[in-house]
Amino acid sequence: MPKNKKRNTPHRGGSAGGGGSGAAAATAATAGGQHRNVQPFSDEDASIETMSHCSGYSDPSSFAEDGPEVLDEEGTQEDLEYKLKGLIDLTLDKSAKTRQAALEGIKNALASKMLYEFILERRMTLTDSIERCLKKGKSDEQRAAAALASVLCIQLGPGIESEEILKTLGPILKKIICDGSASIQARQTCATCFGVCCFIATDDITELYSTLECFENIFTKSYLKEKDTTVICSTPNTMLHISSLLAWTLLLTICPINEVKKKLEMHFHKLPSLLSCDDVNMRIAAGESLALLFELARGIESDFFYEDMESLTQVLRALATDGNKHRAKVDKRKQRSVFRDVLRAVEERDFPTETIKFGPERMYIDCWVKKHTYDTFKEVLGSGMQYHLQHLYNSAAFKARTKARSKCRDKRADVGEFF
Repeated sequence: MPKNKKRNTPHRGGSAGGGGSGAAAATAATAGGQHRNVQPFSDEDASIETMSHCSGYSDPSSFAEDGPEVLDEEGTQEDLEYKLKGLIDLTLDKSAKTRQAALEGIKNALASKMLYEFILERRMTLTDSIERCLKKGKSDEQRAAAALASVLCIQLGPGIESEEILKTLGPILKKIICDGSASIQARQTCATCFGVCCFIATDDITELYSTLECFENIFTKSYLKEKDTTVICSTPNTMLHISSLLAWTLLLTICPINEVKKKLEMHFHKLPSLLSCDDVNMRIAAGESLALLFELARGIESDFFYEDMESLTQVLRALATDGNKHRAKVDKRKQRSVFRDVLRAVEERDFPTETIKFGPERMYIDCWVKKHTYDTFKEVLGSGMQYHLQHLYNSAAFKARTKARSKCRDKRADVGEFF
């Protein structure tokens, strides 16, 4: 992408020269920025220089809270990019709160707008900042850095650029996830974001399997043990286990058939034990993951037979009609709604098609693989999901991206089918 392209031209739609989320695989990797030799956070000169540069925009928290407005006016794109440059510099500030707010502001901007060219030129600088914040920051700062990493990969899409980001940040994210001394909240966010980054960027089948094993080592700790009763009691780690289970399920959808078969054999008879957890979110995550596993298994073998079908459907039916007075009404309504669909999937191989509207267009989610992928990306992008869908629908480069997937993903459910 030529660097001298007008910066105030909105990067929308399918313009012939425009980039966009997921278009990195079809874009030459010649516009990358240079690594910056920055000093640690405690360097006063760096902080002074940063605040001087951002004298007109010294409150990153306001941007982090509100995000960028829709850019329709001439010159507004340039204003946004100026603010983002300031926020990028503020990720080096001495103040942890300032760094965190800057990370959140950049993340909100990338979730709400397509800024492919701007990010492509600064991806190495951003990666350096994220790396430092993950290594040296505390819980909230680590969460903000991990969230930014996932949105950065979404903006760049599959390709060399996002692969480089994953190779740099992946080991750090994995270390935090597995670190029992790190905060649960940071580990939980890192699990979700690491899953998204791997889903988009991984081109190494060995690393994919290693990541699956990392998540397995975490969520299987919630499995019902032989000495346990029939109910799994939640712990402070339960939310981490949920995030790891959902990230594992996402990555399973891009595995080759042989690996999927292996994982099905390992988990099909243990995963249902999570349905007895006293945490409603774990029950729902386990139920939806089971529905997806059944869908994968039947996609491999149309006459797939599950030995414990009768006992499983009894549990699912009980959850779909749960009237336990000790559960909160909101939890019961949510659980019953989800498990009615899960029961239909397991018993009848049926899925209630959902229609997602974005602008004048519509997208149909007609299987569990698509639903899980959509839900994961929506969790990361928030309200910006609608904007990204609209851009990707219009982007001619998107089709080129879907054809450039790694060969190891021959049997994956391509997000391009519904994004």
